[in-house]
Amino acid sequence: MVVMKYQSNGITIEISHGGCVGCSECRNACPADVFEMVDGKATAPNIEECTECCLCVGACITKAITHSSC
Repeated sequence: MVVMKYQSNGITIEISHGGCVGCSECRNACPADVFEMVDGKATAPNIEECTECCLCVGACITKAITHSSC
């Protein structure tokens, strides 16, 4: 299983691409536009904008996202 790891400013977001179904709920929930969809999978290229609200973790329908602050 491929797990993509994004880090910035002491924050780590991990996304299991095996678990991600590409529903975009993380992107829709994130108020800081941290997430983008690439080839049908969530990515977090804008992690430096993260406000640590943890809405992405709660929005993920397959629990494919883990966040160091949540």
